[in-house]
Amino acid sequence: MSERTVITGKGLPLVGNDIDTDRIIPARFLRCVTFDGLGEQVFADDRKALNGQHPFDLPQYQNAKILVVNGNFGCGSSREHAPQAIARWGIEAIVGESFAEIFFGNCLAMGIPCVTSAAENIKSIQNLLQENPDIQMTLDLEGLKVKCGHYSSAVKIDSGARNMLVTGKWDTCSLLIKNISQIKNTGEKLPYLAW
Repeated sequence: MSERTVITGKGLPLVGNDIDTDRIIPARFLRCVTFDGLGEQVFADDRKALNGQHPFDLPQYQNAKILVVNGNFGCGSSREHAPQAIARWGIEAIVGESFAEIFFGNCLAMGIPCVTSAAENIKSIQNLLQENPDIQMTLDLEGLKVKCGHYSSAVKIDSGARNMLVTGKWDTCSLLIKNISQIKNTGEKLPYLAW
């Protein structure tokens, strides 16, 4: 299974509160049959409006793995396309002040940790990433810490969600495959399956 314990890589600061799912992936991209190609359209309208100056376009943040956001990130509609677009762009974890509940759940179902920290910690990390985009970040889900260069702070995540991530139980398909013999045994005992 796919355990998520430590994520290391470049960070990407995205400053602003109440960034909703329609900004993350505009509605016109929801007509897709699969999620393929959504990464290219993440923040499409914001990126167009900023004419190449959006953090997702800036060369120094390309290949970033950890997104650093502010409050109520992922609010608005419950579209699962939003975390899909973020993940397909390359983001593997999100550190923020707070997350919309449904967005958090959609991320968890994909194995994307969404951890929180105090506003002043997030601001410090965003400032560090703006000053030195090549600085490495590490999110440690077992130790509940985030490091950005020499800066370190505690992070929080619901204990059930954390357990699902570090044990790999978020990955329900792998969990089913891993336990296929138990599933077959149980199926054989069910009278409505054994005609």
